[in-house]
Amino acid sequence: MIFFKQLLGVKAVVLFLCCIPIYTKAQLDKSTISNNNDTLKTYPLIYYSIPQDNSVSSVAILSGNKIAHTPVASYPLALSGTLTGLRVNQTNGQPLNEEISIALRGRSPMILIDGIPRSVTEIGMQEIESITVLKDAVSLGMLGIRGAGGAISIVTKKGSATKSEINFSGQWGTQYMLQNLIGEPLGAYQYALLYNEALTNDGLSVQNRGFNETTLAGYRNRTDDLIYPDVNWRDELLKDQAAIARYNLNTRGGNNFVRYFVNLEHLRQDGFLKTDNANNYSTNTGAKGYFIRSNVDLKLSDKLEAGIYLQGRLMQGNSPGNDAAPAIFQSILNTPNNAYPIYNANGTYAGNALFQNNILAQAMGSGYSIANTRTVLTDFYLKGNMDHLIAGLWVKARASFFSNLRENYIRNKSFAVFQWVNNDPNNAYYKQYGNTTEQNNSNNIAFQNRSNFQELSIGYSKTTNKHEIQAVALVNRDNLVNGSNLAYTVQGLAGHLAYNFDSRYLAEVSFAVNGANRYPNDGGFRYGTFPALGLGWNIHKETFLKDTPWLNALKLYGSFGAVGRDNASYYTYLQSYNAAPTTYFGSSATIPATIGESYLAYPDVTWEKVTMLNIGLDARFFQNRLTISMNHYTNKHTDLSIVRGTNSETFGINYPAENIGKQQYSGFEGELGWQETKQKIGYYAFFNASIQQSKLIYAGEPTPAYEWMVKTGNPVGQAYGYIAEGLFRDEGELLSHPTIEGYQAQLGDIKYRDLNNDSVINQYDQSPIGSTKPEILIGTRLGLQVGAFDFNAFLQGELNRQVYLSGNSYREFANGTGQAYSFHLDRWTPENISASYPRLSTNSGPRNGEINNNVTSTFWLQNGNFLRLRTIELGYALPQSLLRKAKLQTARLFVHGYNLFTIGSKTFRDADPENFKGLYPIQKTVSLGVHIQL
Repeated sequence: MIFFKQLLGVKAVVLFLCCIPIYTKAQLDKSTISNNNDTLKTYPLIYYSIPQDNSVSSVAILSGNKIAHTPVASYPLALSGTLTGLRVNQTNGQPLNEEISIALRGRSPMILIDGIPRSVTEIGMQEIESITVLKDAVSLGMLGIRGAGGAISIVTKKGSATKSEINFSGQWGTQYMLQNLIGEPLGAYQYALLYNEALTNDGLSVQNRGFNETTLAGYRNRTDDLIYPDVNWRDELLKDQAAIARYNLNTRGGNNFVRYFVNLEHLRQDGFLKTDNANNYSTNTGAKGYFIRSNVDLKLSDKLEAGIYLQGRLMQGNSPGNDAAPAIFQSILNTPNNAYPIYNANGTYAGNALFQNNILAQAMGSGYSIANTRTVLTDFYLKGNMDHLIAGLWVKARASFFSNLRENYIRNKSFAVFQWVNNDPNNAYYKQYGNTTEQNNSNNIAFQNRSNFQELSIGYSKTTNKHEIQAVALVNRDNLVNGSNLAYTVQGLAGHLAYNFDSRYLAEVSFAVNGANRYPNDGGFRYGTFPALGLGWNIHKETFLKDTPWLNALKLYGSFGAVGRDNASYYTYLQSYNAAPTTYFGSSATIPATIGESYLAYPDVTWEKVTMLNIGLDARFFQNRLTISMNHYTNKHTDLSIVRGTNSETFGINYPAENIGKQQYSGFEGELGWQETKQKIGYYAFFNASIQQSKLIYAGEPTPAYEWMVKTGNPVGQAYGYIAEGLFRDEGELLSHPTIEGYQAQLGDIKYRDLNNDSVINQYDQSPIGSTKPEILIGTRLGLQVGAFDFNAFLQGELNRQVYLSGNSYREFANGTGQAYSFHLDRWTPENISASYPRLSTNSGPRNGEINNNVTSTFWLQNGNFLRLRTIELGYALPQSLLRKAKLQTARLFVHGYNLFTIGSKTFRDADPENFKGLYPIQKTVSLGVHIQL
């Protein structure tokens, strides 16, 4: 721990290392990664693979070994910043409810596991061989109607014709809460003072609705905690730390007949909620995961191979009450310290008419619930070698079945709260709110889905003289049934052809002709054609550079093509009507009832389309020590499903979603790395950056009154609001400033810019707000190995990021009675006219400041940049002299840190930059581990 504390004190040094990658590398071992075409390619066991010289695709590959020790249940959390173009954000720390968002070049990618579409985000971390992101038209072309968002391709570990090995790893750690609020909740006395001030600001009576001098003195002096409570709810409910552990046992090996990989893994992650020893069950949040995988490949004969891949998964999440953890954290946000004591003098739960859900009772006295998620996955294949017909020809058939179910077991109960109303300890009288009930037992199916997948493919590979050709064509069908919904089916054919001449001139063609069953033609199916072409030039293999000693690779490549996104709902092309007739005018006795449209049909519904252009350059220098990769892309999205902005209530029904939207995403991605091994010392450094910008080309918006209100041409998702110009600080500013429509401004209110100079602030003064700069994602991997010791670290950050501060975690007195925070102390008052926060308001009264101050404006937009130390690991390999005595092949001890510290803008005030709105805290974890190979 001393090591980590020292490390946390050198933030500036780490920031320098992230921005200017120093020349470090680790050991250049070799790891075999199998791709979905059954060919084997060897990559150095480093952060990024060396680019494939004969490929023109834009992909990024990460070895599964690099994230195997990341202490998370959902593998996307281990990927943030690791692969160029990929962005992963987590806004909630509750185990199995992390609220993960994944974007690849700005869009949501498809997830493939061993080449088959899956919806699983939790698998055993040790069963991952590699993770590849597919980003351009050539690599995505075979997905066709499902390729528009890119793809994340996970390849699981397979067996090999080698001596059997048995691996065991154990990891035990402690989790600590990252700060999930920008400010500290105020104590009862300061809260009461500010509330009285807000009442005065709103023109309301402090005497009738506020806190009198006796009450203020009680809060200040803490004379009686029952009459003048001051409860720090976070301290009462949350633990400082929680345990986490992972165990893994796997075996791998085989011979010329059978190759196998079998993996068993268990993960246990405890939560941060305190529990009551009086309960014979746990009311804490937490998760358990059990994973089993068996991948077996068989060589049945010289001409026939077969395989069966099985995976089972059981995830169990625990929560107080009926999945009450989110409600508990909302209650913490909404409840001031002086709302009520925890318990009354007679031991009952305290509460009152405004606060009838005692937070401690929510957490410890409302029972518990368990969510069990069960998954079964089976993949089968047969592959025939057709060399007896044509050399290099093969055919393969595979089928897969996937079933996923989550069942909730609810053991909840309700509780009553009591308010002490006469303040007489000798003759106490309590008013009851709610009722106490016995435990209610029930269960339900939260979701259930299943899918079946079939595919038949034929491939050909041949190399003669200077010509090399690889081709594959396939037909497949993917059928998904989600709960009680109708089946969703995607089917069609696809192919890929790769050719190179003398490994210098490269060409690849991908195509798909596929469709889905949500369209009006052909019995519900409509098919589209999605072609892609890529060209490449290995310049370093030309005669004039072939013998250059310092140049190992120089490849220029590019691709262009089309893919799609199926975003339609069932039967939106058919007009339907209300089943129950309704009379709109007059009396139903004299006027016939009418029926109306349920919605407006859109008969021309189709899939969204994307044309992708990618140009890249890869280079390696100095015996592959220095690696450079650069890509520029432009993706144009058309036929996006949107509702016209001209929608009007006077029409009587909403317009349908139509395929009329247009957007464009473009950007630059770069990777720079250095790796070297000298005797027993190895080191590496890899730096990646993704710069992306977007543009809204067409959204069907109405013609605005002023040019600054136009959305077209601005970034996708651009916020619109008022431009704030500080606070009204004196009467002169109030008199000279334009009036605010429907509101009489007060001193301490936010003032806004009058864009059209009509001396009135209204909707015509709203314009794009926030940064229009491109979004920048960065990541840095550093590593060092000296003899038996190894060290690696990974840093991830985001730049040109802005956050909008709103909601109960930032605004004072939510709903008139909510909490207030430390930053509210720097609010506007006549004595503090240079304040950073507007005058306080209770959201009521004749001078309610919320009407003006809570509208969307630049005042609440803040810098959201951050740099985070995602992982750091220090390992030690035991010497061979000890291993021989223990009859072990290898043994390694390690200490691992996750989310150890973050450098953020002043906006966050040391809070977590991803989760700063009071939700379940994200974890900082320090763990010890061991890996043993028999």
